[in-house]
Amino acid sequence: MVSNDIRTTFLNFFEKRGHAIVPSAPLVPENDPSVLFTTAGMQPLVPYLLGESHPSGTRIANVQKCVRTGDIEEVGDKTHDTFFEMLGNWSLGDYFKEDGITWSYGLLTSKEEGFGLDPKRLYITVFSGNTDAPRDEEAVAVWKKLGVPEHRIYYLEDNWWSPGESGPCGPDSEMFYDITPEGLGDLTHEEFIAADDTQQVVEIWNDVFMEYEKKDGKVIGKLAQKNVDTGAGLERLAMVLQGTDNIFDTDLFAPIMDVIRGKMTKDNKRAMRIVSDHIRTAVFLLADGVRPGNTDQGYILRRLLRRAVRYADMLGMDADGLSAVAEAAAIGYENVYQNVVEQKNMIVEEIRKEEEKFRSTLEQGMKEFEKILARSEKEISGNDAFVLFSTYGFPFDMTSELAEERGFLVDKKEFEKEMDEHRASSRTASEGKFKGGLAGTSEKTMALHTATHLLLAGLRNELGEDVHQAGSNITEERLRFDFTYPEKVERDILDRVESFVNGAITQDATVRMEEMGKGEAKAAGVEGSFWEKYPDTVRVYTIEGKEGAVYSRELCGGPHVEHTGDMGTFRIKKEESSSAGVRRIKAVLG
Repeated sequence: MVSNDIRTTFLNFFEKRGHAIVPSAPLVPENDPSVLFTTAGMQPLVPYLLGESHPSGTRIANVQKCVRTGDIEEVGDKTHDTFFEMLGNWSLGDYFKEDGITWSYGLLTSKEEGFGLDPKRLYITVFSGNTDAPRDEEAVAVWKKLGVPEHRIYYLEDNWWSPGESGPCGPDSEMFYDITPEGLGDLTHEEFIAADDTQQVVEIWNDVFMEYEKKDGKVIGKLAQKNVDTGAGLERLAMVLQGTDNIFDTDLFAPIMDVIRGKMTKDNKRAMRIVSDHIRTAVFLLADGVRPGNTDQGYILRRLLRRAVRYADMLGMDADGLSAVAEAAAIGYENVYQNVVEQKNMIVEEIRKEEEKFRSTLEQGMKEFEKILARSEKEISGNDAFVLFSTYGFPFDMTSELAEERGFLVDKKEFEKEMDEHRASSRTASEGKFKGGLAGTSEKTMALHTATHLLLAGLRNELGEDVHQAGSNITEERLRFDFTYPEKVERDILDRVESFVNGAITQDATVRMEEMGKGEAKAAGVEGSFWEKYPDTVRVYTIEGKEGAVYSRELCGGPHVEHTGDMGTFRIKKEESSSAGVRRIKAVLG
């Protein structure tokens, strides 16, 4: 079963069971201050898991794009990657464990409307219990009712899922599949753990039963509603359904790997996998508006691309070989993610430029690295690692890997201290960390968020309708707003934009929200970026003056002030370049 059939089978199965199909959210979260990227399917749904009503109802399903780089060192084995697609279905206060588990099992094993996997190769794990919640006997009872033998169900304390230190959380039940040719049969608890460690069994599905809430790292009680959050990794499902023992031999990676093989002179399986993974991830990050840089998401993208350059060199690939790899990766999704294909030329060019930029200092950087090794005694200082980063563009993990190959360590703690000071001095982040979207929901933050709507409307009035939002970063002190425009915006135009925003504030305009069909919103001229991320029913925020003048009408997820009168005076402090074709404004309310 090819990957597109897997997506379709999954979505059709849950649509028949009353789930509304919603599109993937973008990789850069809009209003989540805790992470750089969307790392799980549930992440964009946190408000709804906490009780807010979802426009599409209480049962939804989708295929969510995700990026995780915490296990980047593991990329190159059979199953780890940095970009992946998560197939998910959610119950928002609707069904719970029995339906959630029954449908998961049914889709995995049904030959008529599912994947037709062999039940005898499935292993199940459930939560063993601790001081936060009891042992999950309820989930075990459902599995046994479905015919899974008790000796193939394992209790683990790790079977607890939460998005971070705060938010909805709960016990989970994970499904593993035996991918060995001969089959492992029944396994003891210890044998199962060993099979997981050696990747003889792989996790292909996870049902999370979210009925608890965590705050500052501690479970504080139960949620107002019980939710089900399930996730099945497309790459791993494809591996199992296509009969391979690794994700890189599936149709998701095969075209990319073929291009790499055609351009390399040295055989190195791990290096090939790293290049294919990192370039595929870079393609999706670029398509969702990220550009290479030295901080925040841009740093992660740059780190991936420069790591790919290093491993491409290990393979003996041509100096500009990554562009062809990127093109193959983009074309592979032409029937799935239209924004990737539409931006293919830009993506390939950005990767080419970043590779060229890195190569201009790579040789000098390697010479500096050798000098550092010569004067070091088994450990490279954090200061030296930071010099390699800031002067020669070496990401920390690249320096660390190079050092490890030569038997050296790197002082990571000192490097991170240097990085924190660098971020603070460059003022590109708040408290040294990216705070994507809104850093909280205080009145001040909501006022600044509302101001971004007026700012965009003012920019479009002055610069034309080709101007769209490309990103935002809002704290209690200021807003940072990125927008598409190819050249510097002169101060007299910024002054007129400033006057437009302050005019709406002086009018004490009303901010109202209405739900409407996405097609209707488009036809009505509602402004919005990343239309593909929104469900069929969207939320439109209109800022309207007392005499009926509409200042702004835009798609958004909120939150906003209800009236503009108390927002304060809007002032644009700075206008600068953010990346190619994207400008950045920093502004305050005072």
